[in-house]
Amino acid sequence: MDIQDWIRIATEIELNYSFDAFVILHGTDTMAYTSSALSFLLEDLGKTVILTGAQIPLSQLRNDAVDNLMGALTIAGHYIIPECCLYFNHTLFRGNRVTKMSSYDLGAFDSPNFPPLVNVGIDIVVNWSDVIRQTSLRKFRAHKQLSPHVATLRLFPGISGQTIRAFCMPPIRGVVLETFGAGNAPQREDVVDALKEACDRGVVVVAISQCAKGSVSDAYETGRTLLKAGVIPGNDMTPEATKLSYLLSKDELSTQKVRDLIGTPLRGELTRTLGVVVKQPTIDKNLENIEQLLSKFVRLSRPTSLIPAISVSSPESGSQTAAPDTAAPWSWTAAEAATTEAVLFPYLIHLAAAKDDVESLDFCLEAASQDTSGIIPGGIVNCLEAGSGRSPLHVAALNGSARSVDLLLRSGALVHLRDALGHTALYLAARQGHESIVDVLVQAGATLAGSDQHFATYFLKGTGKKIDSRALRVWAKAGWSAS
Repeated sequence: MDIQDWIRIATEIELNYSFDAFVILHGTDTMAYTSSALSFLLEDLGKTVILTGAQIPLSQLRNDAVDNLMGALTIAGHYIIPECCLYFNHTLFRGNRVTKMSSYDLGAFDSPNFPPLVNVGIDIVVNWSDVIRQTSLRKFRAHKQLSPHVATLRLFPGISGQTIRAFCMPPIRGVVLETFGAGNAPQREDVVDALKEACDRGVVVVAISQCAKGSVSDAYETGRTLLKAGVIPGNDMTPEATKLSYLLSKDELSTQKVRDLIGTPLRGELTRTLGVVVKQPTIDKNLENIEQLLSKFVRLSRPTSLIPAISVSSPESGSQTAAPDTAAPWSWTAAEAATTEAVLFPYLIHLAAAKDDVESLDFCLEAASQDTSGIIPGGIVNCLEAGSGRSPLHVAALNGSARSVDLLLRSGALVHLRDALGHTALYLAARQGHESIVDVLVQAGATLAGSDQHFATYFLKGTGKKIDSRALRVWAKAGWSAS
């Protein structure tokens, strides 16, 4: 496998993007490199791409090929995880976080600095809070270029400045520098000068750690010397990460812009440094949230009526001396209150999407993002109704809630998700004639693929009803073809 093979695979995925998911069989030797490269080449990916293989070939009676293939197909067929992933030994890893750890163990791959996306055991457990979702309104495209002028240099005691100068000579444009520990390097003057000369000449030098776990930092004086020379910290990126080749292949990016983007996670390839102090939820805060939840339910569920409302209250309700908690049926713990919130939020976000109530949508999404207990699902923006299997985006598209559609897409809603009948949000919007919503969904990369094409054809031709020109225009925008 080399750069041209990676580009060929990315092109094939682009040409066949009408499929719901992709499973790629690959040799284990370069699988980590391929999964990392594809994670960058597949821009604004909205569907699942999984690479898998085996340590023991399928032709052998005792093998791990069947188990790995069936596991990859099961995940690809039941979940939308819009990333390029690697599945091996009952585990789904992020493609650009994985490295090959063994040439003979069945558990050949590991992700030292990032937890698996999926663990497959008796239950399939998806770590939704770590799954990347597209939040930009852009269509999928395959980038078809990687710079070949990037190389990896592993430092060792005794390396000379002359060796580094020779290594960084043209046409080399980027160097992944494998340093000691947390980013240390020999402090001899010839070594530091050679690295500084390369950086000054426009070579982008990125420092990563030779250790499988951990990242580079400026905690030590020796690490700060590299920073002063112009070397860019690569944090906890793996040696297999092809981010530098990807950035240097984009002609529109200046050298300084490439250096700036090295420390910015583009596909989850590095851990963003956060200095946020996490506060544990309190029972008072949980109850306050539940009160807000219920008030929004009441407001959204209240039917529109011109008849004045009549309120009846008991005399005791206005008493100033009654204790506010005398009617409490039991004492709640913070965990019980948080569980109640988790049950209510999915109902509220679907109701808000149907009513196009952006304020309530914001309330749900903000609460999910600030949840530290792990009870509110990180994928609340894609939570499904139990009966219909519809996500909030389905509900918003069906009801013509244009503002909600826009907010949901920018919050990570999946445009390729199908409901229990096999329909996407794009199909529902087109069927209802919501032209503006169809435009936004198509802009975000939605396609009228698979069974939706057949349903659309039946809807337009099979019913025998005369279809007006506007409806045909909407379906054409959605991607329906008469052929």
